[in-house]
Amino acid sequence: MENYIRFDWAMKRLLRNKVNYAVLEGLLTTLLEEKVTIHKLLESESNQEDEFDKYNRVDMLAENSQGELVLIEVQNNNEYAYFQRMLFGASKLVTEYINRGEGYEKVRKVYSVNIVYFSLGHGKDFVYHGKTEFIGIHEGDILELSPFQKQTFKVDKVSQLYPEYYILKVNDFNRVARTPLEEWIYYLNTGNVPEHATAPGLDTVKEQLKLDRMSREELKAYYKHLDNIVILRDNIMTERAEGRAEGRAEGRAEGRAEGRAEGRAEGRAEGRAEGLAEGRAEEKAAIARNLKSLGLSPEQIAKATGLTEAEINQLTTDHQ
Repeated sequence: MENYIRFDWAMKRLLRNKVNYAVLEGLLTTLLEEKVTIHKLLESESNQEDEFDKYNRVDMLAENSQGELVLIEVQNNNEYAYFQRMLFGASKLVTEYINRGEGYEKVRKVYSVNIVYFSLGHGKDFVYHGKTEFIGIHEGDILELSPFQKQTFKVDKVSQLYPEYYILKVNDFNRVARTPLEEWIYYLNTGNVPEHATAPGLDTVKEQLKLDRMSREELKAYYKHLDNIVILRDNIMTERAEGRAEGRAEGRAEGRAEGRAEGRAEGRAEGRAEGLAEGRAEEKAAIARNLKSLGLSPEQIAKATGLTEAEINQLTTDHQ
């Protein structure tokens, strides 16, 4: 198989050209399971100033033929708050793309498509879909639209009014591509297209995104981009390894310090306890001797001090 340009690089340099919209349309059509036609591209966060963001992520905002917004984002390295980032991005679009004074019926549908090259969350699948539904807490039924709302908004379900999220965990794909969506995931994962791929858009990838179509300068910039991604990932892995090592070292040091402190505290406590016990024993013995000198019997002394008669006789013998 031939090698093709990585999808994130294509988003930066090639897919913004209208002749290449078919690639994005193919991915979205396959993912959303309905025909998607891109009307135009809108302003997004693609021009990052931060050097890390420049290679770590890229995004593209498209408007389809129905006026819905589709945010496609590629994230190369781990971001622990990425779920919140998805929420922020979709919410920002909802508020930005409605004109002041317009009614809420003008709120636009938003799709958030996230292609992540790191382990996000904990799950077994490699493609996840999130949407909003209202479920009755007593009956367990799903809240539906009224007939008037369906006619007005031209949708069948409440969830179709709210942002929808797709997460493609491409690094977790490790099977033979058998479906159109799996063919797309395979390309996103490996940079190659399955030989007999039929998924929409991949035919355009084969035609337009070949490495051998790039000039020498373009290839140089592309390989530098790949090197920077590797360096960023290595830096993050190194930082994590160093952090774990420092954490273990600090943990052991704190553990030893706490152990010594606890040992000293326990020693002091045991010493105090032993001292008190010995003091009470000596006090009882002194009382027993005094009572004996007053002529009380061992039985009476035992009741008064809590000592046994044998202990009292021994103390008296030692005293004498």
